[in-house]
Amino acid sequence: MPYPYVLLSAAVSLDGFLDDTGPDRLLLSSPADFDRVDEVRASVDAILIGAGTIRADNPRLLVNDPGRRAARVAAGKPEYPLKVTVTASGDLDPDARFWHTGGGKVVYTTDAGAARIRGLGVAADVVPLGAELDWPALLTDLHEVRGVGRLMVEGGGTVHTQLLQQGLADELQLVLAPLLVGDPKAPRLFGPGGYQQGRLRLLESRRIGDVVLTRYEPTAPGAGGSAAPADRHWLRIACELAADCPPSRTAFSVGAVVVAADGTELARGHSREAGDPVVHAEEAALAKISPADPRLAAATVYTSLEPCTRRASRPHPCAELILRAGVRRVVTAWREPDTFVEAADGTGVLRESGVAVLVLGEYEDLAKAPNGHLLG
Repeated sequence: MPYPYVLLSAAVSLDGFLDDTGPDRLLLSSPADFDRVDEVRASVDAILIGAGTIRADNPRLLVNDPGRRAARVAAGKPEYPLKVTVTASGDLDPDARFWHTGGGKVVYTTDAGAARIRGLGVAADVVPLGAELDWPALLTDLHEVRGVGRLMVEGGGTVHTQLLQQGLADELQLVLAPLLVGDPKAPRLFGPGGYQQGRLRLLESRRIGDVVLTRYEPTAPGAGGSAAPADRHWLRIACELAADCPPSRTAFSVGAVVVAADGTELARGHSREAGDPVVHAEEAALAKISPADPRLAAATVYTSLEPCTRRASRPHPCAELILRAGVRRVVTAWREPDTFVEAADGTGVLRESGVAVLVLGEYEDLAKAPNGHLLG
């Protein structure tokens, strides 16, 4: 199921710490950046923090600017975003400011934690996720049950680490403060463990007073049948490439991108590329990559329309070309209709050959857009 857009937000010292070990909270941000954070809060549907952050910082987690709150109400939204916290143990302070300010609240916890929280009498929905915390189940509930489209995560480090390691973060907004902490006992933003391969993509770098804001997004595809945030990015590019196709009355307009496991783009292509009236998108993209490229085996092919299984224009359909290339993962937006070929089922053909195929239907309309003249 689709998840909310997950935005991780944090400020760190030059040496990567979230705080020091003193009795008072270390202020890493600046007044101008606090206002930026307030603006981001006003733009989202929910804000999430871990229970440890509630215990350590006792935040209110509000949109402070009255004008921004009024704009939310005018847009038909609640005055404040939904406030969310996560706790495995249920160890929460019912007197914390989190519970007594702002609008709606929800707590995600374990079965054991739920029993403890209900005895505290906090004014919040309590959602048990099982014996252990389950981030995919949490995000699904936020999106499907509570209508959260954009989720801002403000900490702490354990929460940020888990979401990034599980490939569930769409964006990282990191503020770098001109301070050095140097205390090995102080909390860091990210813990050890396995993260995505390759480099993140820099979206923005901006000076705000004496701090620097950087925004990044993951680039590495997901694995197997699980969708990662980067899958949505690459599939959108494939769908947008379809708009570059010369129009045709006898063939679909399709875009495709081939991406290595570390997020490196290997090639892209679109139907009828370079004046070839019959070339298909996947065919055009794969032709630009050496068959001996060792990255193909772990690569993902993103295509706006599922790969074809039968075609009159060339001897090898795209599903066969993908199998010949050794690619074992495909992400597509749209199952092929019966307009030109009945029961094509490229998804089924690839799956029968052991290829993991994901169909992200939320991009179907984008894939159909350049093909409206064929669909009636």
